[in-house]
Amino acid sequence: MDIRVGDILQMKKKHPCGSDEWEVLRIGADFKLKCVGCGRLVMVARSKSEKNIKKIISQENK
Repeated sequence: MDIRVGDILQMKKKHPCGSDEWEVLRIGADFKLKCVGCGRLVMVARSKSEKNIKKIISQENK
């Protein structure tokens, strides 16, 4: 997958706030993601987050 910092990821499951979109802040063995809905920051293992991605919305499209 071609994921870059600044991309918005639409996940299969929703966050408790109701949003299913996350902004990528850091990439490595883990992803640092920020919830678009409430602003919560989380660190998720790359392997786990790549399985849960439904769609990648790149910043170039906006």
